[in-house]
Amino acid sequence: MKLSEIASIIGAEFQGSDIEIIGMNTLKDAKKNELSFVSNAKYVKDIKETNAAAVIVSEDVKNEVPSDSLALVVANPYWSMAILSKYFAPVIEDENLPVAIIGKGSKVSAKAEIANGAVIGENCTILAHVYVGTEAVIGDNTILYPSVTVYRDCKIGNECIIHANSVIGSDGFGFATNNMGEHKKIYQNGNVVVEDDVEIGSNTSIDRAVFGATLIKKGTRIDNLVQIGHNCEIGEYSVMVSQSGLAGSTKLGRNVVMGGQAAAAGHLEVAPFSTFAARSGITSSIKEPGKTYAGFPLMGHRQWLKLQAKLAKLVK
Repeated sequence: MKLSEIASIIGAEFQGSDIEIIGMNTLKDAKKNELSFVSNAKYVKDIKETNAAAVIVSEDVKNEVPSDSLALVVANPYWSMAILSKYFAPVIEDENLPVAIIGKGSKVSAKAEIANGAVIGENCTILAHVYVGTEAVIGDNTILYPSVTVYRDCKIGNECIIHANSVIGSDGFGFATNNMGEHKKIYQNGNVVVEDDVEIGSNTSIDRAVFGATLIKKGTRIDNLVQIGHNCEIGEYSVMVSQSGLAGSTKLGRNVVMGGQAAAAGHLEVAPFSTFAARSGITSSIKEPGKTYAGFPLMGHRQWLKLQAKLAKLVK
């Protein structure tokens, strides 16, 4: 879209070169033909380093936008970003793409559906009612059990196992809200990347990113009934036990273990080799590696055990 069209859609004043915008991205990752936005004060510091052609901002931060980018000033940048995300969303399926490529030795059930533009590697097993979307890529020696769904553009590595009914690449839970309490969907235009040697249990859902990728690194083990929000990153060889979950944009380091029903709030970072007992609640970043935690509010596991012992004595 032309930049002038974008400004018109969101009601921003337009002055400057009218260039073609090919997509939306974060401040850090945006290219010179992409659009970005700022809706949270914690990201204002990133504006001066952006390469975005234009940045959607509120009146109070417009002067932070660098001279080689255009400031598109609106009352609610997040709402405006949500409006525009629909314009840059890819088509769900593209029949104009070539027929899917199926690698040598792969067995694909007649009851599975592989969309145009998809690529299935060698020696894969694709069972009944699996759906692999447009331009999705499945690596070699990977097994997709019945009714697994891999949305468009998502990438699954080599030697992976995904069990029945799991969904890779569904939309993240993203929406903007205006001052009238109305909600506007934010189209999730990124993808999910699952690296090599990952096993994902049944009925697990991994949301695609708003921009960029939700990343599951190599060697990770994910149990049944796990929820991973958009733009999360799971470090190598991490373990997530049944009913655990991550809110959006949280990053786990290498070899993190999350017990059953443990959960983390969004936009956090967890140090490598951290372990969380069942039902732990993580509400702030964990910076020191190699520690074990429990409870909510979260505390060291030994401290939590002592607390439980004292409480037990009180109720005798």
